[in-house]
Amino acid sequence: MNVGIVIVSHSSKVAEGTADMVRQMVGDDVPLAWCGGNAEGGLGTDVGAIMQAIDRAWSDAGVAVLVDLGGAETNSEMAVEMIGAPRAERIVICNAPIVEGAVMAATEASGGASLDAVVATAHELSPV
Repeated sequence: MNVGIVIVSHSSKVAEGTADMVRQMVGDDVPLAWCGGNAEGGLGTDVGAIMQAIDRAWSDAGVAVLVDLGGAETNSEMAVEMIGAPRAERIVICNAPIVEGAVMAATEASGGASLDAVVATAHELSPV
């Protein structure tokens, strides 16, 4: 069972494109979901959509959520809080470059790595 990856972007096109890149590079071995944009189709993020994406990518091994901007992080934190225990304890929000972080996290996850290892790999790409 591999760690799931969720991509949350303010742009639905960025989120979908990132997910497409992950699928092409890693294949179908990693549970993957994405969401982006607000409910009206503009830029933004939506807590409900994030919760649904986490559900689609759910794995008992955990889920790493990659976000692009502060609002995506805040709404992802709200989504995790609303999901609640015990699942929330196995969801980690990663502040890493969204495209590179998603690809590297999914690559690590595809090898059966733990949630901690997947998150550490994504965070290695973050600026110091």
